[in-house]
Amino acid sequence: MYLPSIYKKFSEKYPDIFNLYKDLGVACRNAGPLSEKDQNLVKLGIAIGSSSRGGIMSHTRKALSSGASPDEILQVVLLGLTTIGFPQMMAAMKWVDEVLSEQAAE
Repeated sequence: MYLPSIYKKFSEKYPDIFNLYKDLGVACRNAGPLSEKDQNLVKLGIAIGSSSRGGIMSHTRKALSSGASPDEILQVVLLGLTTIGFPQMMAAMKWVDEVLSEQAAE
């Protein structure tokens, strides 16, 4: 899976913090009944709401790897329209499309 260089550098420079953060993420994922796919779609929605380009692209990849279809991912983007507005939704759509296009090319 693709990992940004800043992510790798952080994990190497601060391994204790990185491992604690990673463990917290695992604990949060294990705290409830949602499937991995549903969790990744929810995380994508949160990234869209915060306009996080890196988060949107990362969670799009994770959603795909956990079995989400491109149509399911695009619906998550569309659901943001009435909450975050058209310009932010379109930005999210662009970033999701970049990932979907790169996956289709592989």
